[in-house]
Order: sequence, then structure tokens, then C-alpha cells
Amino acid sequence: MLNYRTEAPSLVREFLNFYETQNYSINTINEYYLDLRVFFRFMKIQKQMVDSEIPFDEIPIRDIDLAFIQSITRLDIYDYLDYMRRDREWDEKGDIGLAASSLSRKLATLRSFFKFLVIDKEVLTVNPTDGVPTPRLKKSLPHYLTLEECYRLLASVDGRHAERDYCILVLFLNCGMRVSELVGINLSDIQGEVLRLRGKGNKERIVYLNDACIRAINDYLVVRNAKNVAPRDKNALFLSQKASRMSVDAVQDMLNKYLLKAGLDPKLYSPHKLRHTAATLMLQNGVDIRTLQEVLGHANLSTTQIYTHIDNEGLRVAAQANPLGKLKERQE
Repeated sequence: MLNYRTEAPSLVREFLNFYETQNYSINTINEYYLDLRVFFRFMKIQKQMVDSEIPFDEIPIRDIDLAFIQSITRLDIYDYLDYMRRDREWDEKGDIGLAASSLSRKLATLRSFFKFLVIDKEVLTVNPTDGVPTPRLKKSLPHYLTLEECYRLLASVDGRHAERDYCILVLFLNCGMRVSELVGINLSDIQGEVLRLRGKGNKERIVYLNDACIRAINDYLVVRNAKNVAPRDKNALFLSQKASRMSVDAVQDMLNKYLLKAGLDPKLYSPHKLRHTAATLMLQNGVDIRTLQEVLGHANLSTTQIYTHIDNEGLRVAAQANPLGKLKERQE
């Protein structure tokens, strides 16, 4: 966990502590802190409070106080979003700027922070994010594997961890879980055909395992138990080569290996794209949108409804494939 308790100013610590008490996940708390740290570093530059020789990522924010926060205006918020959209360098490849979806999340962090100060702490009377529009999102359909590509991916699995890796892919493609949910599965979470998952905000939900999932889990556990290796995490279902709980990065690396073997582009597909694949296959095979929302653990139905666009696209293609669609005029 990031060390915000020693690096963050008191009001930021109180904000993060508040969300911890609301059972938000550690990942969410860390994201909030990183967003606020970048924002306050930018604001200190804007208000000429740091030496120009200090690298951006080394600007301390511990000295941010209430007077500083009270001085922030809506124009400052606009300047920050513009900087993030146009000028901020994000990785070692030198990529510049953020997509609208990422900007929206960072603006949401600021909204939550200032709302906390206005409503819960009552130390501000004005929320400077009020009236700032959310960046317009480009609507795009998620990438997903076709059924034939799913078969190719599963057929590519081999090697010393074949049973484990096959089980992971089968769960992704059948249950539509997030990668964080998958690596968080404990042995005690599996009770016959019932699997308990912990999603965003530590919210728990139940998914039901089909025969393929149950068989893959059992096959993996037989091989795992036969190795007689004492796991470092006795609760974890999926273990790494060092017998510790598998990490998100390890799952991504494993997936990339099999995507290449299956002749698929790892740049196009990630564990989250396998989640999209599962959702699309379920919807195309008769699962209604409300049930799909429960399976995926979406808080809002609108998040799930993007998959209806995928299904509608398939219906559109089917309509065009009908040879009667090529009639130019009524035959008499």
C-alpha cells in the first residue's frame, strides 16, 4: 500500500481514511491518493510554490493546508484537466496526455474529495468542481474473442503449469470475472458449483460454476496437491511458481504467452477483454441483461448495456446476410 499516512497532508489523509471505513478496496484508495497527489503537485506549480528545478514526481504535498485548498477555483480545475489531457507524460515510452475515460475518473476523484470537505468536514462552502462537465467519452465497443478464437486460446495451453493456466482461462471465459477477483479467490470461496467473488469496493457476489469450470478446478487441484509444496498463502487458489498467490501481472504475462501461441495479438487482448468475451457470449446465447449485470457485478445497468450493442451488431450482420435483403424492388 502507498504510504499516504506519512506523505499526504492531513485533509487528504482524513478523506482516504473515510473511504477506508466505507470498505473501499486498497486499490481504490491508492488510486484516489495518486490522483490527489498529482493534482496538488500541479497546483503547487501553478501557484509558484516550488522551485522549477524540482522534478514533478518529487514535489512534496505534505505542506498543503486548508488555506491552500480554499484558494482553489473552478478555473484551476479546468487548468488541471487541460494539463492532464495535453501535456502530462505518462510512461517510459513518452506517451502524452490522457484519454477522456481516464480524465473522467480523475475528475471524479476531485469531486469526491471536495464533496467530503464541503459536506462531511464542513470546512469548505464551495465545491470548485461544481459545474465542471465530465469529459465526453468516445463510445466504442469492447474487443472480445470469437468462439473459435476462444477454442484456439484454450488449445494453446501446455507446459508445467498447464492445469493451472487452463483453469484460469476457463474461469475468465465462462464467469466474466475481473483479474483482481480471480487472483483473490481463496480455496474456501469454492463450495461445489458456487463461487464467491470479491469485487470493487470489497463487494461480494456469487457466481455459479458450470461443468467445464468445476472440472478445470478439480484437475488443477489434483496436480497442485500432488506436488506436495507448502504454499506461502494457504488460502490462495492460484499459486505462482514460488508457491505464493499469483499476481495480476503474472496472470497478464501468462495470457500474453498463450495469445501469441494461438496466433492472437496480445496488444488487443487482456484479462479484461476475456471478461468482455464471457459477457458477449452469455448475451448472444440467451442470458438477459439484468442477469448479466448480476454475473458481472456491475453497480449500474448502463455499464452492462454496452454489450447489447455488440449483440445488436451481430443481429445487423445477420440481417444483411439474408439474400432476400438484396432485392432492389418489389417483384410483380
